[in-house]
Amino acid sequence: MSLTITSTEFGLFQQFIEKECGISIGDEKAYLIETRLSKLLLENGCENFGQFYTLVQQNASLKNKIIDAMTTNETLWFRDTSPYAILKEQIFPKLAQEIQEGKRRQVRIWSAACSSGQEPYSISMIAHELFRNGKAKELDNGKLSILATDLSNAVLFLAKMGRYDPISISRGMPDDLRDRYFKQDGRVYVLDPSIRQMVQFQQMNLMNSFDSIGKFDIIMLRNVAIYFSTEFKINLFRKIAQSLNPGGYLFLGASESMFGYSTDFERLEANSGSYYQLKRSAL
Repeated sequence: MSLTITSTEFGLFQQFIEKECGISIGDEKAYLIETRLSKLLLENGCENFGQFYTLVQQNASLKNKIIDAMTTNETLWFRDTSPYAILKEQIFPKLAQEIQEGKRRQVRIWSAACSSGQEPYSISMIAHELFRNGKAKELDNGKLSILATDLSNAVLFLAKMGRYDPISISRGMPDDLRDRYFKQDGRVYVLDPSIRQMVQFQQMNLMNSFDSIGKFDIIMLRNVAIYFSTEFKINLFRKIAQSLNPGGYLFLGASESMFGYSTDFERLEANSGSYYQLKRSAL
C-alpha cells in the first residue's frame, strides 16, 4: 500500500478537482491531496491513489466526499471585522433609508461559500443589533433576507443546525453576542431562532449558472476566489456583476483583489477596509 501520490496520480486528481469545483491546486501542493484524501482512500480499501481515482469515477457519492474533503472550511465569526463595521455603520442604514423613501422594498444578501454558517449568521446578528438599538428598523420584519450557499452538503447540514462546540464559538464571537444570541445545551451552544430564521441555506457550485437564485443587493464572496484559476475568476466576477442589483455591493477577503479580473466594480475604502460597488456602466 502507498499513501504517497505519484505525479501521474496527482495530475488526475488535480484535473478532477478543478473540473468538479473550480479549485486550482498548484503543482507544488500534492501534499494537500495526500493529507486530505488518504483517509477516504483507506476507508474504501484502495492500495494507492491510482486505484482510488478509478473507484471515484464509478461512485457519485464518493465524488461528493472528495469535494467535502478538499473544500477549505476555515471560518470565524465576524472574520476581519471591517466588512461587518461597514454593513452596520454605512450600508444597512443607507438601504434602510431607501426603504423608508420608497426606493426599494427589500434587501437581499448572498453569502457565497458560507461553510458552517458563521458568516451569514454574523450578518444576521449585526442586523439584529441595529434593530435592538432602534436603528435601520426598516430592514426588520422580513425586509432583509440572507441566502447562504456552499459546495459542501456536509457543512451546510452543520450550518442549518445552528449548533456549535466551545472551540467554534470561541473563534471571533464577542462574549456579549454569545450571551445574547446563544443558549447552552450541555457543551453545545445553540443559536437563537431569531438569528437563524433570517438565513436560508442552499447547496451551490460556483461553476454553475447563478440565474436560479436571482438578484442581490450585497454579495459576500470572501476568501473564496483565491483558490480558483485566473480564467475561472474572470468568469466568476462577470457572473457576480450580473447577479447584483444596480449599485449593489461586493465584499472580498482582506487579502483578495479585483485587479486584473474585472472592471465592473468601483473599489471603495472605509473602516480600515475595502469593498466594491457595481458601476453603472456595468449594467
